[in-house]
Amino acid sequence: MTNSFRSLPSVDHLLLSEELGGAIAELGRDTVKQAVRDELEARRKQIVNGGDEPSGAMLLEAVQRRVYASVAPSLKQVINATGVIIHTNLGRAPLSDATIEAMAVVGRSYSNLEFDLESGARGSRYDHLEQLLVRVTGAEATMAVNNNAAALLLALSALCQGREVVISRGQLIEIGGGFRVPDVMAQSGAHLVEVGTTNRTRLADYSAAISENTAALMRVHESNFRVIGFTESVSIDELAPLARERGVLSMDDLGSGCLLDPRPYGLAAEPMPKASLHAGTDLVFFSGDKLLGGPQAGIIAGRKDLIATLRRHPLARALRLDKTSIAGLNATLLHYVKGEAMREVPVWRMISMPLSDIDLRASRWASEIGGGGHVVDGVSMVGGGSLPGESLPTRLLSIPASGRTADDLSRDLRAGKTPVVGRIDHNELRFDPRTVDPREDEALIEALRMAITGH
Repeated sequence: MTNSFRSLPSVDHLLLSEELGGAIAELGRDTVKQAVRDELEARRKQIVNGGDEPSGAMLLEAVQRRVYASVAPSLKQVINATGVIIHTNLGRAPLSDATIEAMAVVGRSYSNLEFDLESGARGSRYDHLEQLLVRVTGAEATMAVNNNAAALLLALSALCQGREVVISRGQLIEIGGGFRVPDVMAQSGAHLVEVGTTNRTRLADYSAAISENTAALMRVHESNFRVIGFTESVSIDELAPLARERGVLSMDDLGSGCLLDPRPYGLAAEPMPKASLHAGTDLVFFSGDKLLGGPQAGIIAGRKDLIATLRRHPLARALRLDKTSIAGLNATLLHYVKGEAMREVPVWRMISMPLSDIDLRASRWASEIGGGGHVVDGVSMVGGGSLPGESLPTRLLSIPASGRTADDLSRDLRAGKTPVVGRIDHNELRFDPRTVDPREDEALIEALRMAITGH
């Protein structure tokens, strides 16, 4: 074994090889040197475990693979063929072309982020979104922070710290990543007061819980689950007037932030910010990267005096949006103002996609890849904590594993140049055109062919 170790070339010897010269020129000597050390260490462990000694050519090829893998970005484009439109694990809402361009414009240059071009004095980053957000929500004033949990944390910290917030026990939800509404409330310093039961809460329960130390009544939309059967809940149309009558705040966490009515597409109604504010809610919270279809953001809309207080709070600086997110959210909101969201915002384009178009694309995929691919009926899900239990009819390309497991085929697709993520059903891999941008069709077909044939 000692002789085997001695047969391995030294770090310096490998660095002087012609084969690594290009990598050194492109990526720098230190980066390549670290890759050489890591590869030699891996080979020593291989020898200890009884493995063969690598040839010089094999070793150099392994070092080259390792060095380029070390600088390759881990965050990359993925083709989402799962049929889940707002897929949390795959980055939630894809952005419109106009949104991406707006983000690129301010990202590649300086901008008037906090500079008033007219007066030449310092400006506010909140001003760039104010007019559009007021227009689409009907609020007196608005602001945006980096996600919806941050929006809730800021409001509770600034307005309810050390005081009570009354919420239905059935609305103490857990959102993505294991974060729970009670934990966010506790972090803010507000004291949680639960009322009602898991399945039934009445207006009288809220009323009885209000005390001298109550700061707010809160509703949290059950955006990622549904309780059916023997249930009762209090609408914001009832809760907001009660809060106003008793001199406390009303807050409504809507979660997904729906600005269009999904019912014409066979989906259930989703609470909308404008309706909540019209009912008299003091503050409404919702996400920017779910049904809104924009970059990650948490939007707060409501009373002007309360928004002014939130903007002045120290947490606002820690949770604020960066310039590219502001530009992207602005461009996304413009789609709604212009009445073109159904055509330009990918989330809504997917929701409204005709079944005939989906069937046509699935059939084309099947004919071009071969390998026993065929088209079957299926359902698409909105996902992302939006419209729980709701689905849209779709048509799926289904590929039999053919001597391999569906897990193996799925793993090969994820390891490709452009990773493809589908879903497995009855040991067949299935792919939904609804969540695949038509511009990705050729890349998908190529990836499927390679996974099926091996070349």
